[in-house]
Amino acid sequence: MSPAGALLAPPADRRDGDLRPGHRSAGPGLPGPASFGGFVARASAAGRLVVQPRMGFADPKRMRAGLAGTRSVAAATVGTLTIDSYTRVGDHAAARAALAENVPLNGYPIAAHPAERTRAMLDGILDPSFPVQVRHGSSRPEAIVRALAASGLDATEGGPVSYCLPYGRTPLAESVTNWARACELLATLVPDPGMPHVESFGGCMLGQLCPPGLLVALSLLEGLFFTRHGIRSVSLSYAQQTDPAQDTEAVRALHRLAAEFLPPETDRHVVLYTYMGVFPRTEHGASRLLEDSARLAVHAGAQRLIVKTAAEAHRIPTVRENVRALRTAAASAELAARREQPPLTKPWSAETADSEVYREARAFVEAVLELGTDLGRALRTAFARGVLDVPYCLHPDNAGRSRSFVDSGGRLRWAETGAMPVVPYLAPGGARTPLTSDGLLAALHGVAARYDAPVTD
Repeated sequence: MSPAGALLAPPADRRDGDLRPGHRSAGPGLPGPASFGGFVARASAAGRLVVQPRMGFADPKRMRAGLAGTRSVAAATVGTLTIDSYTRVGDHAAARAALAENVPLNGYPIAAHPAERTRAMLDGILDPSFPVQVRHGSSRPEAIVRALAASGLDATEGGPVSYCLPYGRTPLAESVTNWARACELLATLVPDPGMPHVESFGGCMLGQLCPPGLLVALSLLEGLFFTRHGIRSVSLSYAQQTDPAQDTEAVRALHRLAAEFLPPETDRHVVLYTYMGVFPRTEHGASRLLEDSARLAVHAGAQRLIVKTAAEAHRIPTVRENVRALRTAAASAELAARREQPPLTKPWSAETADSEVYREARAFVEAVLELGTDLGRALRTAFARGVLDVPYCLHPDNAGRSRSFVDSGGRLRWAETGAMPVVPYLAPGGARTPLTSDGLLAALHGVAARYDAPVTD
Protein backbone atom coordinates (compact mmCIF):
# COMPACT_ATOMS: atom_id res chain seq x y z
CA MET A 1 0.00 0.00 0.00
CA SER A 2 1.24 3.46 -0.85
CA PRO A 3 1.69 6.05 1.93
CA ALA A 4 -1.34 7.91 0.60
CA GLY A 5 -3.31 4.68 0.76
CA ALA A 6 -2.58 4.30 4.45
CA LEU A 7 -5.26 6.78 5.49
CA LEU A 8 -6.67 3.94 7.54
CA ALA A 9 -5.57 0.38 7.94
CA PRO A 10 -7.46 -1.99 5.64
CA PRO A 11 -10.47 -3.54 7.37
CA ALA A 12 -10.42 -7.09 8.56
CA ASP A 13 -11.72 -9.77 6.20
CA ARG A 14 -15.49 -9.63 5.89
CA ARG A 15 -17.45 -12.39 7.50
CA ASP A 16 -19.37 -12.95 4.28
CA GLY A 17 -18.85 -16.67 3.87
CA ASP A 18 -19.53 -17.79 0.31
CA LEU A 19 -19.22 -14.26 -1.14
CA ARG A 20 -15.45 -14.08 -0.75
CA PRO A 21 -13.52 -14.03 -4.03
CA GLY A 22 -12.98 -17.45 -5.55
CA HIS A 23 -15.51 -19.26 -3.38
CA ARG A 24 -18.23 -19.34 -6.03
CA SER A 25 -17.80 -18.88 -9.76
CA ALA A 26 -20.12 -16.50 -11.53
CA GLY A 27 -21.48 -19.31 -13.66
CA PRO A 28 -22.64 -19.24 -17.28
CA GLY A 29 -24.41 -16.08 -18.31
CA LEU A 30 -23.44 -14.14 -15.19
CA PRO A 31 -21.07 -11.17 -15.02
CA GLY A 32 -17.52 -11.67 -13.83
CA PRO A 33 -16.63 -11.89 -10.15
CA ALA A 34 -14.98 -8.46 -10.05
CA SER A 35 -18.10 -6.58 -11.20
CA PHE A 36 -20.85 -4.87 -9.23
CA GLY A 37 -23.52 -6.97 -10.95
CA GLY A 38 -21.49 -10.13 -10.37
CA PHE A 39 -21.36 -9.50 -6.63
CA VAL A 40 -25.15 -9.07 -6.43
CA ALA A 41 -25.69 -12.15 -8.61
CA ARG A 42 -23.55 -14.29 -6.32
CA ALA A 43 -25.29 -12.97 -3.21
CA SER A 44 -28.69 -13.67 -4.75
CA ALA A 45 -27.63 -17.20 -5.73
CA ALA A 46 -26.59 -17.73 -2.11
CA GLY A 47 -30.00 -16.50 -0.88
CA ARG A 48 -28.66 -13.26 0.61
CA LEU A 49 -30.04 -9.75 0.25
CA VAL A 50 -27.37 -7.12 -0.50
CA VAL A 51 -27.72 -4.10 1.80
CA GLN A 52 -26.28 -0.68 0.98
CA PRO A 53 -26.18 2.72 2.73
CA ARG A 54 -26.38 6.25 1.40
CA MET A 55 -23.08 7.79 2.41
CA GLY A 56 -20.77 10.58 1.29
CA PHE A 57 -18.08 12.67 3.00
CA ALA A 58 -15.78 15.26 1.41
CA ASP A 59 -12.72 14.26 3.43
CA PRO A 60 -11.06 11.08 2.06
CA LYS A 61 -10.24 9.91 5.59
CA ARG A 62 -13.87 10.12 6.68
CA MET A 63 -15.03 8.59 3.41
CA ARG A 64 -12.63 5.69 3.86
CA ALA A 65 -13.83 5.20 7.43
CA GLY A 66 -17.42 5.07 6.17
CA LEU A 67 -16.58 2.47 3.54
CA ALA A 68 -14.56 0.46 6.05
CA GLY A 69 -17.50 0.51 8.48
CA THR A 70 -19.87 -0.67 5.74
CA ARG A 71 -17.50 -3.42 4.70
CA SER A 72 -17.08 -4.62 8.31
CA VAL A 73 -20.78 -5.51 8.67
CA ALA A 74 -21.36 -9.27 8.80
CA ALA A 75 -23.63 -9.22 5.77
CA ALA A 76 -23.54 -8.90 2.00
CA THR A 77 -22.81 -5.18 1.75
CA VAL A 78 -21.69 -2.80 -0.99
CA GLY A 79 -20.20 0.64 -0.50
CA THR A 80 -21.46 4.02 -1.60
CA LEU A 81 -19.75 7.25 -2.63
CA THR A 82 -22.50 9.87 -2.59
CA ILE A 83 -21.41 12.96 -4.50
CA ASP A 84 -21.72 16.56 -3.25
CA SER A 85 -24.15 19.16 -4.62
CA TYR A 86 -21.52 21.33 -6.36
CA THR A 87 -20.26 18.37 -8.38
CA ARG A 88 -23.82 17.28 -9.19
CA VAL A 89 -24.54 20.58 -10.93
CA GLY A 90 -21.13 20.78 -12.59
CA ASP A 91 -19.69 23.59 -10.45
CA HIS A 92 -16.32 21.92 -10.02
CA ALA A 93 -14.55 25.21 -9.27
CA ALA A 94 -16.78 25.71 -6.23
CA ALA A 95 -16.09 22.13 -5.09
CA ARG A 96 -12.33 22.67 -5.39
CA ALA A 97 -12.59 25.99 -3.53
CA ALA A 98 -14.56 24.36 -0.73
CA LEU A 99 -11.88 21.70 -0.35
CA ALA A 100 -9.12 24.31 -0.30
CA GLU A 101 -10.93 26.37 2.35
CA ASN A 102 -12.15 23.38 4.42
CA VAL A 103 -15.78 24.33 3.79
CA PRO A 104 -18.10 21.40 4.62
CA LEU A 105 -19.66 19.61 1.65
CA ASN A 106 -22.62 17.25 1.63
CA GLY A 107 -20.82 14.51 -0.27
CA TYR A 108 -17.61 13.32 -1.87
CA PRO A 109 -16.42 15.68 -4.66
CA ILE A 110 -15.01 12.97 -6.90
CA ALA A 111 -14.20 15.30 -9.80
CA ALA A 112 -12.38 17.77 -7.54
CA HIS A 113 -10.19 15.17 -5.84
CA PRO A 114 -7.32 13.87 -8.00
CA ALA A 115 -7.94 10.32 -9.17
CA GLU A 116 -4.82 9.20 -7.31
CA ARG A 117 -6.32 10.45 -4.05
CA THR A 118 -9.54 8.53 -4.59
CA ARG A 119 -7.61 5.41 -5.58
CA ALA A 120 -5.58 5.71 -2.38
CA MET A 121 -8.77 6.15 -0.36
CA LEU A 122 -10.16 2.93 -1.89
CA ASP A 123 -6.90 0.96 -1.62
CA GLY A 124 -7.38 -2.17 0.47
CA ILE A 125 -11.16 -1.70 0.65
CA LEU A 126 -12.45 -1.96 -2.92
CA ASP A 127 -12.18 -5.53 -4.23
CA PRO A 128 -14.43 -8.27 -5.65
CA SER A 129 -15.90 -8.94 -2.20
CA PHE A 130 -16.76 -5.27 -1.68
CA PRO A 131 -17.78 -3.25 -4.76
CA VAL A 132 -18.48 0.49 -4.47
CA GLN A 133 -21.14 2.47 -6.32
CA VAL A 134 -21.05 6.20 -7.10
CA ARG A 135 -24.41 7.94 -6.47
CA HIS A 136 -24.86 11.56 -7.47
CA GLY A 137 -28.12 13.08 -8.76
CA SER A 138 -26.69 14.82 -11.83
CA SER A 139 -28.30 15.49 -15.19
CA ARG A 140 -24.79 16.30 -16.44
CA PRO A 141 -22.84 13.23 -15.36
CA GLU A 142 -19.92 13.19 -17.82
CA ALA A 143 -17.29 14.61 -15.44
CA ILE A 144 -18.46 12.24 -12.70
CA VAL A 145 -18.23 9.25 -15.04
CA ARG A 146 -14.72 10.23 -16.13
CA ALA A 147 -13.64 10.67 -12.51
CA LEU A 148 -15.09 7.39 -11.25
CA ALA A 149 -13.57 5.42 -14.12
CA ALA A 150 -10.17 7.06 -13.54
CA SER A 151 -10.47 6.06 -9.87
CA GLY A 152 -10.96 2.38 -10.70
CA LEU A 153 -14.75 2.31 -10.18
CA ASP A 154 -17.36 1.05 -12.65
CA ALA A 155 -20.81 1.37 -11.02
CA THR A 156 -23.11 4.37 -10.79
CA GLU A 157 -26.81 5.25 -10.98
CA GLY A 158 -29.28 7.81 -12.28
CA GLY A 159 -30.94 8.22 -15.64
CA PRO A 160 -32.07 10.72 -18.28
CA VAL A 161 -35.49 11.24 -16.66
CA SER A 162 -34.96 10.35 -13.01
CA TYR A 163 -31.90 12.60 -12.61
CA CYS A 164 -33.55 15.48 -14.45
CA LEU A 165 -37.20 16.04 -13.54
CA PRO A 166 -37.02 16.03 -9.74
CA TYR A 167 -33.75 17.90 -9.30
CA GLY A 168 -33.76 21.15 -11.25
CA ARG A 169 -34.63 22.82 -14.52
CA THR A 170 -32.21 21.16 -16.95
CA PRO A 171 -34.22 20.60 -20.16
CA LEU A 172 -35.16 16.95 -20.59
CA ALA A 173 -33.70 16.92 -24.12
CA GLU A 174 -30.33 18.01 -22.72
CA SER A 175 -30.43 15.39 -19.96
CA VAL A 176 -31.21 12.65 -22.49
CA THR A 177 -28.23 13.67 -24.62
CA ASN A 178 -25.98 13.90 -21.56
CA TRP A 179 -26.95 10.48 -20.29
CA ALA A 180 -26.55 8.82 -23.69
CA ARG A 181 -23.01 10.23 -23.87
CA ALA A 182 -22.27 9.24 -20.26
CA CYS A 183 -23.36 5.61 -20.77
CA GLU A 184 -21.30 5.28 -23.94
CA LEU A 185 -18.35 6.89 -22.18
CA LEU A 186 -18.59 4.54 -19.19
CA ALA A 187 -18.77 1.52 -21.49
CA THR A 188 -15.60 2.75 -23.21
CA LEU A 189 -13.58 3.80 -20.17
CA VAL A 190 -13.92 0.65 -18.06
CA PRO A 191 -11.30 -1.82 -19.28
CA ASP A 192 -12.00 -5.49 -19.96
CA PRO A 193 -12.92 -7.75 -18.29
CA GLY A 194 -14.85 -5.16 -16.29
CA MET A 195 -18.60 -4.78 -16.77
CA PRO A 196 -19.86 -1.23 -16.10
CA HIS A 197 -23.09 -1.10 -14.12
CA VAL A 198 -25.77 1.61 -14.12
CA GLU A 199 -28.80 1.62 -11.81
CA SER A 200 -31.96 3.45 -12.85
CA PHE A 201 -33.31 5.87 -10.26
CA GLY A 202 -36.64 5.81 -12.11
CA GLY A 203 -38.44 3.86 -9.41
CA CYS A 204 -37.84 6.65 -6.91
CA MET A 205 -39.33 9.68 -8.68
CA LEU A 206 -40.05 12.36 -6.05
CA GLY A 207 -39.78 9.79 -3.27
CA GLN A 208 -43.49 9.29 -2.64
CA LEU A 209 -47.05 9.59 -3.94
CA CYS A 210 -46.22 8.43 -7.47
CA PRO A 211 -48.35 5.34 -8.22
CA PRO A 212 -46.21 2.24 -8.72
CA GLY A 213 -47.19 1.60 -12.34
CA LEU A 214 -45.42 4.76 -13.46
CA LEU A 215 -42.39 4.15 -11.23
CA VAL A 216 -41.96 0.64 -12.62
CA ALA A 217 -42.34 1.85 -16.21
CA LEU A 218 -39.81 4.68 -15.78
CA SER A 219 -37.25 2.34 -14.23
CA LEU A 220 -37.69 -0.24 -16.99
CA LEU A 221 -37.48 2.42 -19.74
CA GLU A 222 -34.30 3.88 -18.27
CA GLY A 223 -32.76 0.42 -17.98
CA LEU A 224 -33.59 -0.17 -21.64
CA PHE A 225 -32.08 3.25 -22.49
CA PHE A 226 -28.82 2.24 -20.77
CA THR A 227 -28.58 -1.01 -22.74
CA ARG A 228 -29.10 0.83 -26.02
CA HIS A 229 -26.10 3.00 -25.17
CA GLY A 230 -23.65 0.23 -24.43
CA ILE A 231 -24.32 -0.79 -20.82
CA ARG A 232 -24.64 -4.56 -20.31
CA SER A 233 -25.28 -4.62 -16.54
CA VAL A 234 -28.20 -2.68 -15.08
CA SER A 235 -30.37 -2.57 -11.98
CA LEU A 236 -33.97 -1.41 -11.85
CA SER A 237 -35.20 0.46 -8.79
CA TYR A 238 -38.40 0.79 -6.84
CA ALA A 239 -39.03 2.85 -3.69
CA GLN A 240 -41.21 1.38 -0.96
CA GLN A 241 -44.55 3.18 -0.91
CA THR A 242 -47.70 2.99 1.18
CA ASP A 243 -49.01 -0.59 0.82
CA PRO A 244 -46.94 -3.81 1.09
CA ALA A 245 -49.17 -5.79 -1.27
CA GLN A 246 -48.97 -3.11 -3.94
CA ASP A 247 -45.21 -2.81 -3.42
CA THR A 248 -44.85 -6.57 -3.89
CA GLU A 249 -46.75 -6.31 -7.17
CA ALA A 250 -44.40 -3.52 -8.25
CA VAL A 251 -41.15 -5.38 -7.56
CA ARG A 252 -42.42 -8.51 -9.28
CA ALA A 253 -43.69 -6.44 -12.22
CA LEU A 254 -40.17 -5.02 -12.60
CA HIS A 255 -38.77 -8.54 -12.81
CA ARG A 256 -41.31 -9.62 -15.39
CA LEU A 257 -40.99 -6.52 -17.57
CA ALA A 258 -37.20 -6.77 -17.46
CA ALA A 259 -37.44 -10.35 -18.74
CA GLU A 260 -39.83 -9.23 -21.48
CA PHE A 261 -38.16 -6.03 -22.70
CA LEU A 262 -34.45 -5.98 -21.85
CA PRO A 263 -31.98 -7.74 -24.17
CA PRO A 264 -31.70 -11.35 -22.96
CA GLU A 265 -27.92 -11.11 -22.44
CA THR A 266 -28.29 -8.17 -20.03
CA ASP A 267 -27.12 -8.75 -16.46
CA ARG A 268 -29.86 -7.29 -14.29
CA HIS A 269 -31.26 -7.14 -10.78
CA VAL A 270 -33.90 -5.21 -8.83
CA VAL A 271 -33.07 -2.80 -6.00
CA LEU A 272 -35.61 -1.68 -3.40
CA TYR A 273 -35.31 1.61 -1.51
CA THR A 274 -36.54 1.93 2.04
CA TYR A 275 -39.36 4.49 2.08
CA MET A 276 -38.13 7.83 0.73
CA GLY A 277 -40.96 10.11 1.83
CA VAL A 278 -41.55 11.81 5.18
CA PHE A 279 -39.73 9.48 7.56
CA PRO A 280 -40.82 8.47 11.09
CA ARG A 281 -39.41 10.79 13.74
CA THR A 282 -39.17 8.20 16.51
CA GLU A 283 -36.43 5.59 16.67
CA HIS A 284 -38.91 2.76 17.08
CA GLY A 285 -40.91 4.00 14.09
CA ALA A 286 -37.85 4.32 11.86
CA SER A 287 -36.57 0.89 12.88
CA ARG A 288 -39.93 -0.75 12.23
CA LEU A 289 -40.12 0.81 8.77
CA LEU A 290 -36.59 -0.33 7.92
CA GLU A 291 -37.33 -3.86 9.10
CA ASP A 292 -40.49 -3.94 7.00
CA SER A 293 -38.59 -2.79 3.93
CA ALA A 294 -36.10 -5.65 4.37
CA ARG A 295 -38.94 -8.15 4.71
CA LEU A 296 -40.59 -6.65 1.64
CA ALA A 297 -37.38 -6.98 -0.37
CA VAL A 298 -37.11 -10.68 0.46
CA HIS A 299 -40.80 -11.47 -0.06
CA ALA A 300 -41.09 -9.57 -3.34
CA GLY A 301 -37.78 -10.80 -4.76
CA ALA A 302 -35.54 -7.70 -4.76
CA GLN A 303 -31.83 -8.51 -4.65
CA ARG A 304 -30.49 -5.29 -3.14
CA LEU A 305 -31.83 -2.85 -0.52
CA ILE A 306 -30.88 0.81 -0.03
CA VAL A 307 -31.37 1.43 3.70
CA LYS A 308 -32.30 4.48 5.74
CA THR A 309 -31.50 5.19 9.37
CA ALA A 310 -33.33 6.31 12.47
CA ALA A 311 -31.67 9.73 12.05
CA GLU A 312 -33.20 10.40 8.62
CA ALA A 313 -35.97 12.67 9.89
CA HIS A 314 -33.53 14.94 11.72
CA ARG A 315 -30.09 15.13 10.03
CA ILE A 316 -27.47 13.38 7.93
CA PRO A 317 -26.68 10.04 9.63
CA THR A 318 -23.26 9.16 11.01
CA VAL A 319 -21.20 6.15 9.94
CA ARG A 320 -22.18 4.35 13.14
CA GLU A 321 -25.88 4.96 12.48
CA ASN A 322 -25.52 3.68 8.92
CA VAL A 323 -23.75 0.56 10.16
CA ARG A 324 -26.51 -0.05 12.70
CA ALA A 325 -29.13 0.29 9.96
CA LEU A 326 -27.27 -2.16 7.72
CA ARG A 327 -27.12 -4.70 10.54
CA THR A 328 -30.83 -4.26 11.30
CA ALA A 329 -31.80 -4.68 7.65
CA ALA A 330 -29.56 -7.71 7.14
CA ALA A 331 -30.91 -9.44 10.26
CA SER A 332 -34.52 -8.78 9.25
CA ALA A 333 -33.84 -10.05 5.72
CA GLU A 334 -32.18 -13.22 7.00
CA LEU A 335 -35.12 -13.97 9.27
CA ALA A 336 -37.59 -13.26 6.46
CA ALA A 337 -35.68 -15.54 4.08
CA ARG A 338 -35.98 -18.42 6.55
CA ARG A 339 -39.74 -17.94 6.54
CA GLU A 340 -40.05 -17.85 2.74
CA GLN A 341 -40.86 -21.47 2.06
CA PRO A 342 -40.46 -22.48 -0.66
CA PRO A 343 -37.89 -19.89 -1.76
CA LEU A 344 -39.02 -17.47 -4.44
CA THR A 345 -37.50 -18.50 -7.77
CA LYS A 346 -39.52 -16.50 -10.32
CA PRO A 347 -40.77 -13.32 -8.66
CA TRP A 348 -43.05 -12.45 -11.57
CA SER A 349 -44.94 -15.74 -11.54
CA ALA A 350 -47.67 -16.96 -9.18
CA GLU A 351 -50.47 -14.68 -8.06
CA THR A 352 -48.94 -11.38 -9.22
CA ALA A 353 -48.28 -12.42 -12.83
CA ASP A 354 -50.95 -10.11 -14.20
CA SER A 355 -51.30 -7.69 -11.32
CA GLU A 356 -52.82 -4.25 -11.55
CA VAL A 357 -49.35 -2.69 -11.28
CA TYR A 358 -47.95 -4.88 -14.05
CA ARG A 359 -50.79 -4.07 -16.45
CA GLU A 360 -50.49 -0.34 -15.78
CA ALA A 361 -46.69 -0.34 -16.11
CA ARG A 362 -46.82 -2.29 -19.35
CA ALA A 363 -49.33 0.21 -20.76
CA PHE A 364 -46.84 3.04 -20.07
CA VAL A 365 -43.91 1.11 -21.55
CA GLU A 366 -45.77 0.17 -24.71
CA ALA A 367 -47.11 3.71 -25.16
CA VAL A 368 -43.57 5.11 -25.07
CA LEU A 369 -42.06 2.46 -27.35
CA GLU A 370 -44.78 3.16 -29.91
CA LEU A 371 -43.44 6.73 -30.24
CA GLY A 372 -40.33 5.58 -32.13
CA THR A 373 -37.26 3.38 -32.12
CA ASP A 374 -35.01 6.15 -30.74
CA LEU A 375 -35.80 5.71 -27.04
CA GLY A 376 -34.32 9.05 -26.00
CA ARG A 377 -36.52 10.88 -28.49
CA ALA A 378 -39.51 8.72 -27.50
CA LEU A 379 -39.06 9.71 -23.83
CA ARG A 380 -38.95 13.40 -24.76
CA THR A 381 -42.07 13.02 -26.88
CA ALA A 382 -43.88 11.09 -24.17
CA PHE A 383 -43.38 13.90 -21.66
CA ALA A 384 -44.17 16.59 -24.21
CA ARG A 385 -47.52 14.91 -24.96
CA GLY A 386 -48.26 14.02 -21.33
CA VAL A 387 -48.09 10.27 -22.03
CA LEU A 388 -45.71 10.22 -19.07
CA ASP A 389 -46.62 12.72 -16.37
CA VAL A 390 -45.16 12.60 -12.85
CA PRO A 391 -47.62 13.84 -10.20
CA TYR A 392 -46.64 16.98 -8.26
CA CYS A 393 -43.44 17.40 -10.32
CA LEU A 394 -42.82 21.08 -11.16
CA HIS A 395 -40.21 20.61 -13.90
CA PRO A 396 -41.08 22.66 -17.03
CA ASP A 397 -40.97 19.55 -19.23
CA ASN A 398 -43.51 17.69 -17.09
CA ALA A 399 -47.17 18.21 -18.13
CA GLY A 400 -48.30 18.49 -14.52
CA ARG A 401 -51.84 17.26 -15.14
CA SER A 402 -51.61 14.00 -13.15
CA ARG A 403 -52.57 13.69 -9.49
CA SER A 404 -52.51 10.79 -7.07
CA PHE A 405 -53.98 9.86 -3.70
CA VAL A 406 -53.92 7.07 -1.14
CA ASP A 407 -57.17 5.13 -1.04
CA SER A 408 -58.87 3.82 2.09
CA GLY A 409 -57.00 0.53 1.80
CA GLY A 410 -53.60 2.22 1.63
CA ARG A 411 -52.92 1.77 -2.11
CA LEU A 412 -51.64 4.63 -4.24
CA ARG A 413 -54.15 5.50 -6.98
CA TRP A 414 -54.56 7.97 -9.83
CA ALA A 415 -56.98 10.81 -9.15
CA GLU A 416 -56.21 12.57 -12.48
CA THR A 417 -54.34 11.08 -15.43
CA GLY A 418 -54.32 13.79 -18.11
CA ALA A 419 -53.16 12.24 -21.40
CA MET A 420 -51.60 9.12 -19.89
CA PRO A 421 -52.68 5.64 -21.13
CA VAL A 422 -54.33 4.77 -17.80
CA VAL A 423 -57.60 5.81 -16.21
CA PRO A 424 -58.36 7.53 -12.90
CA TYR A 425 -59.46 5.33 -10.05
CA LEU A 426 -63.18 5.08 -9.46
CA ALA A 427 -64.34 4.27 -5.95
CA PRO A 428 -67.01 1.59 -5.47
CA GLY A 429 -70.17 2.98 -7.00
CA GLY A 430 -68.32 4.74 -9.80
CA ALA A 431 -67.47 7.99 -8.02
CA ARG A 432 -64.13 9.71 -8.55
CA THR A 433 -62.18 10.61 -5.44
CA PRO A 434 -61.55 14.36 -5.14
CA LEU A 435 -58.08 15.44 -4.10
CA THR A 436 -57.96 18.12 -1.39
CA SER A 437 -55.04 19.93 0.24
CA ASP A 438 -55.87 18.21 3.53
CA GLY A 439 -55.88 14.87 1.76
CA LEU A 440 -52.50 15.57 0.18
CA LEU A 441 -50.93 16.49 3.53
CA ALA A 442 -52.42 13.43 5.18
CA ALA A 443 -51.00 11.23 2.42
CA LEU A 444 -47.55 12.81 2.68
CA HIS A 445 -47.36 12.17 6.42
CA GLY A 446 -49.40 8.96 6.57
CA VAL A 447 -46.55 6.43 6.63
CA ALA A 448 -44.57 8.35 9.26
CA ALA A 449 -47.65 8.71 11.46
CA ARG A 450 -48.48 5.03 11.19
CA TYR A 451 -44.99 3.88 12.18
CA ASP A 452 -44.54 6.50 14.91
CA ALA A 453 -47.76 5.39 16.61
CA PRO A 454 -47.20 3.58 19.93
CA VAL A 455 -46.83 -0.17 19.56
CA THR A 456 -49.69 -2.05 21.19
CA ASP A 457 -49.71 -5.73 22.12
